[in-house]
Order: sequence, then C-alpha cells, then structure tokens
Amino acid sequence: MSKTTQALAALALSALAMTATFAQGGGGRGPQQPMSFFITSVGKGNGANYGGLAGADAYCQQMAMAAGRGGATWHAYLSTQGAGAVNARDRIGNGPWYNARGQMIAMNNGVLHGDTIDQARVGNALGKQLSLTEKNTVVNGVGDMPNTHDILTGSRPDGTAFTDGMDHTCSNYTSNADGMGQVQLGHSDKQGGNNSSWNSAHGSRGCSQPNLVATGGAGLLYCFAVN
Repeated sequence: MSKTTQALAALALSALAMTATFAQGGGGRGPQQPMSFFITSVGKGNGANYGGLAGADAYCQQMAMAAGRGGATWHAYLSTQGAGAVNARDRIGNGPWYNARGQMIAMNNGVLHGDTIDQARVGNALGKQLSLTEKNTVVNGVGDMPNTHDILTGSRPDGTAFTDGMDHTCSNYTSNADGMGQVQLGHSDKQGGNNSSWNSAHGSRGCSQPNLVATGGAGLLYCFAVN
C-alpha cells in the first residue's frame, strides 16, 4: 500500500470515528441532561377530572415511567383553590429543567415565570419546538389539525392560584361536568388569540372532554421533575 493510500485510509477512519462520536451525543458537549420536563402526549380522557392533584401527579409519574424516567419524582403543574390552596410554581422544585432532547427550557422558577425584569427579558425557552412530550414529539399548535395546545394549569401568569372566588380548576381537577366552572389553560406553543401565555392564556368552555377539545386542547398536563 502506498503512502498516499495509507494517508487516505487513515483520514477515512478518523472521519468515521468522529461521526460515531457525534451520533452518540459526544463532540465535547458532555452527556445529555436527563428529561425533567414534558407535556403529556395524551390526556387521561376524562376532561379536567384527574382525581385531584394526587391523581394528576400519578399520571405524570406513569407517563415518565413509560419514557424511562420513572426514577425521578414528577408533579403536574397545577394550582388549586379554596382552603389550603396550592400554587403550581411551589410544586415543581426550582430547576433547571430539560426537555426530552436535553434542551434547557428554564434555569429556575424565576426565569420560568419571569419574576423580575431581567428574568422576564431572558425568558424561558418554552414554545412549540421545545415544549415536547415525554415521547420527544411536538404538541399540535395553532394551524395544526387538531390544535391541542391548551394545557391545564389552573394558574395565574405568576404560577399562583386564583383567589377571586370563581372556579378556575374544575373543582380542583375532580370534575368533568359542564356548567359548573372551568379550568385555566396555557398555550404550549405561546400562540393564539390575544394571549400567548404558556401557563395562563384563557379559561376552558367547561370541564368535560368535549369542551376541552372544543376550546383547543386534549386535557394535557405540564409535568416537572422535582428532584
């Protein structure tokens, strides 16, 4: 074998090695961060009735387990109302949180909610391309059929519970009955209407599955790993 042929062979082997390294997530970037945030790929199918916070957390845990991340503790991003009201932001740890591709969606709670002017300026990375499901898939948004970007939160923009006496949580996620309250929704793609909020865009038409669908959703949840 000539020196030229040997050199070409060495270059080819080097190129193959580099390709394999990047295919395995290498290239000097270090290991990919494990998923600590996702949107449920499907809803429970019972409207806003998840059996309360405990049932919603269990659903997040179930979906995470199916995706190979059951070792973490998962909570649904939901606020409750009434006696002992709970704020969604207080249930999810303090980050940082990463999607199914290992991309950071927010460094901490302050950035997630834009608590200060500087944190709001930095902003979270939520949106159609990064707010992924546990299956590493994109949630349908404005312009898609069907649009399922409405995510149950029951929360105000700062991640806290409503205090106005109206039902914004479908009886704290125990009701699928219409004509008896609604649930506050966020837009996973940050698009639509006059409010692009990821966590507090508007209320639903009702608590039943058909009315969640008619509003532009499927009864989906935001899930966060708290540890």
